[in-house]
Amino acid sequence: MEQQTDKKTPWLLALTAMGVVYGDIGTSPLYAFRMAFVGLYGLSPSESHVLATLSALFWAVLLVISLKYMVLVLRFDNEGEGGVLALAAGVHAKAAQHPRVAGFAVALGIFGAALFFGDAVITPAISVLSAIEGLSVVDPVLTPLILPLTLLVLVGLFAIQRFGSGMVGRLFGPVMLLWLLVLAALGAASIVQQPSVLKALSPLYAIRFAIDSPSAAFLLLSAVFLAMTGGEALYADMGHFGARPIRLAWFRLVWPALMLNYFGQGALLLRNPAAVNHPFYGLAPDALQLPLVVLATLATVIAAQATIAGVFSMTVQAGHLGYLPPFNVKHTSDAERGQVYLPGINWLMLLAVVLLVLGFRSPNAMAAAYGIAVSGAMNITTVLCLTLVFLSFRGTQRLKLMALLLGLWLVELLFFASNATKIIAGGWVPLTLALVLFALMTSWKRGTAAIASRRDACAQTLADFIARPPDVLRVEGMAVYLSSDPAGVPLALQQNIKHYKVLHRQIVLLHVDAQEVPRVPAAERVTVQMLAPDLWRVHLRYGFREEPDVPAALSQASSAGLLVQLDDTSFFLTRVSALESLADVPRWRRSMFRWLARQGESAAVYYHLPPGRVVELGTQAGV
Repeated sequence: MEQQTDKKTPWLLALTAMGVVYGDIGTSPLYAFRMAFVGLYGLSPSESHVLATLSALFWAVLLVISLKYMVLVLRFDNEGEGGVLALAAGVHAKAAQHPRVAGFAVALGIFGAALFFGDAVITPAISVLSAIEGLSVVDPVLTPLILPLTLLVLVGLFAIQRFGSGMVGRLFGPVMLLWLLVLAALGAASIVQQPSVLKALSPLYAIRFAIDSPSAAFLLLSAVFLAMTGGEALYADMGHFGARPIRLAWFRLVWPALMLNYFGQGALLLRNPAAVNHPFYGLAPDALQLPLVVLATLATVIAAQATIAGVFSMTVQAGHLGYLPPFNVKHTSDAERGQVYLPGINWLMLLAVVLLVLGFRSPNAMAAAYGIAVSGAMNITTVLCLTLVFLSFRGTQRLKLMALLLGLWLVELLFFASNATKIIAGGWVPLTLALVLFALMTSWKRGTAAIASRRDACAQTLADFIARPPDVLRVEGMAVYLSSDPAGVPLALQQNIKHYKVLHRQIVLLHVDAQEVPRVPAAERVTVQMLAPDLWRVHLRYGFREEPDVPAALSQASSAGLLVQLDDTSFFLTRVSALESLADVPRWRRSMFRWLARQGESAAVYYHLPPGRVVELGTQAGV
């Protein structure tokens, strides 16, 4: 649950958070409002349609972002970490006495993460393309430059990710602040010219439209939803900055600026319906349109940054929870442990984004693919929150929270159903990607479980090893054997005895355990147990947001009497040769498992084992 933070107002952190967290939702005015009129099911820009659209948009953002995410969902953190995977891990921990509920929560979390990944590749493409499309408003002659400039900006964005989200946030925070102030100023100036647009603050306009034209109102929801697609990204990025700075930035600046701009665009259409193709750029005088395109491009780079940072966070979480192999992770901040950079994932995302830009070529076409996956992820987040409330609260407090979440869930189900109408027109793209990612992650989990089961079946028990120690030559030094089963003898140790008939003088059986919390306190990191003379068992615990560092953790074992000298220690790992078939693992899952295994990082690098002190022994374990 939500942690208490320092009582001082974290303005600087809120400013930095603007440069990472709010880019996605902060740039939605570029395309969300106009898609109600020029999109797949566009309405005519009449006064009743404009007011109904604004009314639906205002109340949707109020309910889903301000109420659900800011007030409720940010409370359901997992020791400070957000995102659907962290939430699923929290539910799993709470449901220890209910295995089916725990398993269901994890499956939902993995699918929610896959949906988030699926939509995350569209955000950079549609945001940057929408901004640079403003060149056609400045001068139609510049239209041929839109596509190459978009690709150039995107390549530059992914190239600077190696500097870390904190550095990017400090760079982009002031730019995002300027962007939001410009949004507010442009919107306010337009509202002053047409104050009657403020009538749309009443929900009656949306309700009347829904009653009079239910089919059109239902389809309108898919356009309105584009104003909220950044909700999951800001929750996924929660671990970078904490809940309080995110809320502070939203209620004090982001939300008011967005609403002023949306209503300003509506006021412009009431005055001039012909401005429907680019109502955002129509708010600015001709002389300021080119500077506005430049500022919008910078802001959309920030929008892409929000989803990229969220993807990095979720990938690391999935790896620590056992649903992805360990990837090359670079921590980019000494102060903020949540700021990471994954080179392989970064360049794969760039490739996917470039293909999307070249495939759709316009924001209007891309909008049909946008929203369906993140809408599904939002619904999954709500279901997990409902489950967590049921498990964590009692009495009237539980009833009130569940009633509120159920009401919000009904609203989100409507948005999901409306977005589902766009599947054929392009929504299949993120859904297909999400399904492939879900299959990959579950195949990795199932493959590693099958290997562990096969290994455990042929492994010698630790009790038997202690009772009847092998009569082999002992050599000086220490050997550390990594083991997946704390009760069994590692296969590397058995292979060493079988083939080399030799053991080191001191033996350490090491088990590294990923916990369902983001971080483990240092005092609980290491457990040391002497099993027999010169035979030790060490249990290391890490949270799913921590980077395992075995040598550093072993240095803490000296307080329990185990002295590890790295220059006289060998680390033994088992390398599995996946050659045999396992009857209980389908062939397509085995293929996915092998592909992921080739993408992952070696255990020696992942655990920070000293180079030159690692010995890998191969074995055929069955996948």
